[in-house]
Amino acid sequence: MAKVRWQERMLRFAAVLLGVAFLIFLIGRTGPSTVVGQVKTVGWGLLLIIALGGISHLTKTFAWRFIFSCDIRNVSFARTFGLRLVSETIGSFGLPGQVLGETARVYLLGSALPVANSISSVTLDRGLYIVTAALVSVMGLLAACFQLSLSGTWRLYALLFASALAIVLVGTILAILRRWPVLSAAARMIGRLPRFKNYVEAKQSVIDSAESDLLSFHQNAPKAFWASLVLNVACHGMAILEVYLLLCFMGARTGLCAALAFEAFTKLINVVGALNPGNFGTYEGGNMILTRLLGIAGSTGLSLGLCRRARSLFWKGIGLLCFVALSRSSRQTPPSLAMRYDAVEAS
Repeated sequence: MAKVRWQERMLRFAAVLLGVAFLIFLIGRTGPSTVVGQVKTVGWGLLLIIALGGISHLTKTFAWRFIFSCDIRNVSFARTFGLRLVSETIGSFGLPGQVLGETARVYLLGSALPVANSISSVTLDRGLYIVTAALVSVMGLLAACFQLSLSGTWRLYALLFASALAIVLVGTILAILRRWPVLSAAARMIGRLPRFKNYVEAKQSVIDSAESDLLSFHQNAPKAFWASLVLNVACHGMAILEVYLLLCFMGARTGLCAALAFEAFTKLINVVGALNPGNFGTYEGGNMILTRLLGIAGSTGLSLGLCRRARSLFWKGIGLLCFVALSRSSRQTPPSLAMRYDAVEAS
């Protein structure tokens, strides 16, 4: 088992190295002076982009706080904002990082809230973000098909991706409306494996409770549900605005429709890039392809990708500081609170 884990780590490390090497190759082929010159044209606008990223994280935090099914007055907004940044920071390391990032959110909430409520809130928060991302992607891909001058091949790809995402959206809505026990059923299937049996059986009651909260939330608190949904859509709107502003700063005059299509394709690139920890190289290369589809120079796409990565790295740095601070505070949890946490977890 240790050998398998070592091989997985080596593969992830190799993927990161290849991604960084590819990014360096793209910059070298485009011309470092060209890239630097275009980034300079953004100038103070990069501060605006970073601030817009911060507003987006704040909006996501508000969206998350809306969907707790218990009293969260003991958990400050600053703490949930920090946990949001921690989750995003850890989640940048591919699919395993995304799972670990959401787990960290639950763990660092500590004993202030019941474990089942923490799990259901984090799961629903991530689920709403993914659903709204799929919705925005479908709209963007359809806009690309009918509003942009794409080739026949790219138009076909866009329609296929839009159809696949629409099917996923319909399936998700049906699962919620009909209360299909997807999570608990999956946990029971995993629990049949000898290696995971004891662990899953100990957590099954918590999983069942969290899933019950998850499936009934839209009925028990419809206003909070729709408020969180609207705020998640607003976050994706800010990402579209970010693309539009960066292209304007670089002198590429495009409309919001093109920015919507660009962001829709970018979300698909991020899904593929989840296999590459950090999404180095694949993200920037994808941006170059997308700008060419819009009739804009590939160098602009590379510079746009680097500016968006700079914004992301800034807030991930803040997230790392939050992780250190929250980890220290969790270690200093009073014994009485720690006993409460263990009692809730055991139940």
